[in-house]
Amino acid sequence: MIDESSKKNTAAYSKNDKNKAKEVLEANEIDPLEELSIRSDTLVELLSDKGIINKKGYINNVMMRIHESSKAKSFDDMEEI
Repeated sequence: MIDESSKKNTAAYSKNDKNKAKEVLEANEIDPLEELSIRSDTLVELLSDKGIINKKGYINNVMMRIHESSKAKSFDDMEEI
């Protein structure tokens, strides 16, 4: 009987393990909106770390604009009715 630790050291097991990892990465692609969000978050982090922007102020400003846009869209929808 072969124990699990010696089984993992075989070449065939390692090759199959690498193929599974590759398949998982290809199968779990993110959509463009998620990618854009990640890119935006990373940019804000970098700018904040460099002291170029105030992250808390940026987040507050974004939340305010989102609220304003949502409110404006609601009024537009009400006018269409």
